[in-house]
Amino acid sequence: MRIYFSGIGGVGIGPLAEIALDAGYSVYGSDREPSVMTRSLQDRGVNISFDQSGDFLQTEHKKSPFDWFVYTSALPDDHPELTLAKKLDIKTGKRDELIAKIISDKNLKLIAIAGTHGKTTTTGMLIWAFHQLNIPVSYSIGSTIQFGPSGRFDKDSQFFVYECDEFDKNFLHFYPWLSIITSIDYDHPDTYPSKIDYTNAFRQFINQSKHCIIYKDDFDNLNIKDTVLDLIDKNEHKNKINSINLAGDHNRENAYLILTELENMGIQTDKVQLAIESFPGTGRRFEKIADNLYSDYGHHPIEIAATLQMAKELNDRVVLVYQPHQNIRQHEIIDQYTNCMDKADTIYWLPTYLTREDPKLEILTPQDLTKNLINKSSLEFAELDNNLWDKIKTERKNGKLVLCMGAGTIDGWLRAKISKN
Repeated sequence: MRIYFSGIGGVGIGPLAEIALDAGYSVYGSDREPSVMTRSLQDRGVNISFDQSGDFLQTEHKKSPFDWFVYTSALPDDHPELTLAKKLDIKTGKRDELIAKIISDKNLKLIAIAGTHGKTTTTGMLIWAFHQLNIPVSYSIGSTIQFGPSGRFDKDSQFFVYECDEFDKNFLHFYPWLSIITSIDYDHPDTYPSKIDYTNAFRQFINQSKHCIIYKDDFDNLNIKDTVLDLIDKNEHKNKINSINLAGDHNRENAYLILTELENMGIQTDKVQLAIESFPGTGRRFEKIADNLYSDYGHHPIEIAATLQMAKELNDRVVLVYQPHQNIRQHEIIDQYTNCMDKADTIYWLPTYLTREDPKLEILTPQDLTKNLINKSSLEFAELDNNLWDKIKTERKNGKLVLCMGAGTIDGWLRAKISKN
């Protein structure tokens, strides 16, 4: 099969191209500019163009027709390559459809990690555990990991571990052999207009799964019947959960889901727990950037509270720098900004990072978003500028842990500042 990837240097499409290449498919692609990912793929012999006018796609298609044109959700409908692919009658689809195809073609057992929070870390944790236990595994994860590429196909594997995202209803393309559900809270209002729409999607996904493990408090809200489930009551398993030597209540809870399922596969509990406890983490998930400085992708009040709880296990004094993500989402979660930041000594609140917005919605200001915050005495409004950076440096010098959270520009800004110091 010949596959063309538009945006092949992206964090989602690039690893998928690597998986396709590992699986024996012919891979071509394009992007706007070179990157670490495109150079890596070119080193492996992939022909990549940095002209996305459609000329390269048409030329290569004439030589030998492409079977599939794969693109990201970010690609506009009128993109020249997408328009041309449809004109040439090439099958078009997003990354999840191709992953489902590869899993089917290679007869792999899909282990899907889904949930509102904790998907990336839990996926990375499971991949790491398989590696430590010497079990071959194919996988795809939505972040960087220290112990391998973000996507890999292993010809000796029988499992495919996948971070199965609910955004854009992507996870509904899959019929997992096993689904591990980390949590369920309402999110992605641009995809799901109401909480009912959101829970209905999870209900459908679980019903599409051959087997599922989920915490009882999440399951009770779904009203599902006739599904093979492992239901775990957190209170009944509290001692076992707390025995896992990882920082953060949420990490220990998600690790216990993995521990339970690997035990069900017949692997010794002590070996699984040791493997999980040595997990080095993933990029942008409480990632240590420098001494007393961490970056985290979280941008939902529940994620903020959980990450602050974990930070407090490492340092009694925690400073939060927070960049809200997407105005449409802020309209949905504004009432949840009450006590989720109580564990922070100081909060530097940034303007919302705007993306995929509804132009009819009023842009909520930092003042609007913090009106329900209980601990306002610790609140300061800020911008991504030198003044904020000076404050971060001072906080760190004073021995405080500075946690920078958000899915927008905050991480890139932070890394740029560190590289100059």
